[in-house]
Amino acid sequence: MLEDIAKIPNIMRNIKRAIMLIGYVYNCSGLLNMMRRYIRHKELLRPATTRFAISFIMLSSIHHQKDCLRKMFTSQEWISSKWAKEIEGKNVAQIVLMPTFWTSIVYSLKVASPPVRVLKLVDGDKRPPMGYIYEAMERAKEVIAKAFGWNEEKYKDIFKIIDTKWNIQLHRPLHAAGHFMNPEYFYSNPNIEQDEEVMGGLYQCIERLVPTTKVQDKIS
Repeated sequence: MLEDIAKIPNIMRNIKRAIMLIGYVYNCSGLLNMMRRYIRHKELLRPATTRFAISFIMLSSIHHQKDCLRKMFTSQEWISSKWAKEIEGKNVAQIVLMPTFWTSIVYSLKVASPPVRVLKLVDGDKRPPMGYIYEAMERAKEVIAKAFGWNEEKYKDIFKIIDTKWNIQLHRPLHAAGHFMNPEYFYSNPNIEQDEEVMGGLYQCIERLVPTTKVQDKIS
């Protein structure tokens, strides 16, 4: 999902600009030291928990330091530096001072942050994810829709990517059964037994595990 989201032209262009920014700064030790002073000795390039999420984690890291980076690239220290006179340095400064760069980052994070959180849940070892993945995907879509004020026109292409991967490649009856059998969700949703998709997945699992109709009825 994240790979396909990253292929959306506007997002892909933004990721390339972010890579250019980080690549240039980290390849110049003097400039890197300058940047670290402005961002209070933190790092822009953070290690990712999973390789598919690294581009969006990078954008989040840059966005978090937006004010500090803009302050640096408008400072006298930058203007009088040798890097400000280089073509690549000018291009990087232009990126940081470009309003559309930051608005595009906000858009990218609105659509990608919820799937990144789901991916961390699946990759994590704090708890088995099977009983949580179904709800996590539902909530991820809800967070995306809410971020765009429930204006479907703004997120329909993202939902198409998510639904294609989820419904065709990822979603299995076991996810629905895991959701139903998770006490956290079962007891917080009194209408769970009226959810056709959840109950359908549960019954498919029961039918596969137990071929005898009589025993299936007892389990139900």
